Amino acid sequence: MTFIKKPIFRHPSLPTNAIGLTYRDYEGVVSTLCAGCGHDSITASIIDACFELSLPAHKIAKLSGIGCSSKTPNYFLNNAHGFNSVHGRMPSVATGANLANRDLTYIGVSGDGDTASIGLGQYCHAIRRQLNLTYIVENNGTYGLTKGQFSATNDKNSKNKRGMDNPFGSIDLAVMAIELGAGFVARSFSGDKEQLVPLIKAALEYDGFALIDVISPCVTFNNHGYSTKSYDYIREHRSVFGDLDFVPEEETINTSYAEGETISLKLHNGREINFKKLGDDHDPTNQHKVINTLRENRAEGKVTTGLLYIDPNKSDLHQTLKTSDTPLNALAMDDLCPGNDYIDNINNLFR
Repeated sequence: MTFIKKPIFRHPSLPTNAIGLTYRDYEGVVSTLCAGCGHDSITASIIDACFELSLPAHKIAKLSGIGCSSKTPNYFLNNAHGFNSVHGRMPSVATGANLANRDLTYIGVSGDGDTASIGLGQYCHAIRRQLNLTYIVENNGTYGLTKGQFSATNDKNSKNKRGMDNPFGSIDLAVMAIELGAGFVARSFSGDKEQLVPLIKAALEYDGFALIDVISPCVTFNNHGYSTKSYDYIREHRSVFGDLDFVPEEETINTSYAEGETISLKLHNGREINFKKLGDDHDPTNQHKVINTLRENRAEGKVTTGLLYIDPNKSDLHQTLKTSDTPLNALAMDDLCPGNDYIDNINNLFR
């Protein structure tokens, strides 16, 4: 695979964030995806979110599996840690890395095939363990690398570009995540940067498993008039739950909303999520009601986007296991291996 690096020249007047970095410092290599691919728009939103949060690249780990989507980490944060795993196995690699070094911010980028087919089991267990990971699914309903077969997230009433019907029902990754206990679940559209960037910022600061299912049309195989994952279909059938603002704890909240109820949710680290309802009946903290609403909207052919569900008090994997506050990779050998006498004492407790 050929990687084309972007020019290193930086205009001296480029704006900088709180740690003195420019937007260009958060970029990666030049994309080799098809022109117009929704995945590149998601990349731009990830870059925006990391820049606005002033995240240092050396404190970020980006991981992926196999597929068009899994090329995405090459296109942002050149100086971050990265690992491209085998097909469907990104969650287990992320789990091991996270347990070894809890001080990093973990971004997992996957696709609908990598997640909903070969990686479905790993996806489920990462959720139920509340792995502290921002899990972004670039969902286009098709296998782009193998010439456009239906993926497990493609709707039954959707056709391929040759007019063939999909005979199987689809897997809704967002509903599944909520039912399995994910604490942060959102859905967005690659063509809506205004919605997607705040969602990514909020997910990155959430302690626990944060899913963002992003509908990202495949311009080569699944962007025709019969597809429910096309640009036109999503634009015409979107049902937006609400407007989202993510407010760092050091910033003054000065957001102004139109008429409608606003919910302010405080996370563990003091950051706030302000959610403005577009309808009176949506509460992103009511798990059962959210699932029912998503199913009702889906039955009507609507694609629901926005912050779908959040539990600000959920415990992440480290809290559940009561792991060391010091990352394992920073502990001395004596701490990691206290000796045979200590191990014998532990074993004797179970005799």
